[in-house]
Amino acid sequence: EVQLVESGGGTVQPGGSLRLSCAASGFTFSDFAMAWARQVLGKAPEWVSSINTEGVATYYKDSVQGRFTISRDNAKSTLYLQLNSLQTDDTAVYYCTRSLDWSSRGQGTQVTVSS
Repeated sequence: EVQLVESGGGTVQPGGSLRLSCAASGFTFSDFAMAWARQVLGKAPEWVSSINTEGVATYYKDSVQGRFTISRDNAKSTLYLQLNSLQTDDTAVYYCTRSLDWSSRGQGTQVTVSS
């Protein structure tokens, strides 16, 4: 059974930073590309970033390019998302997914950016 557990969210002021983690189990982590998505209550989810199996090729949504950094540790079966220069528009529940499979997401972690 695929299990993804996100953590690291919180409340920060604009300009602040957070590091999200996603612990994966139930599948061979190194065999799959991984992604982060976010969702604001009442709105459709949006893809934020993705990374290939080796951790070399990455994708970022335009609005987070240069501020967020995705990485992975295949030995630990863990996905990360470093969030810097956070803006109020980044407020959302953040989910990690196996590849771009929205149904594989975990429970999510809340990121709130507020002054």
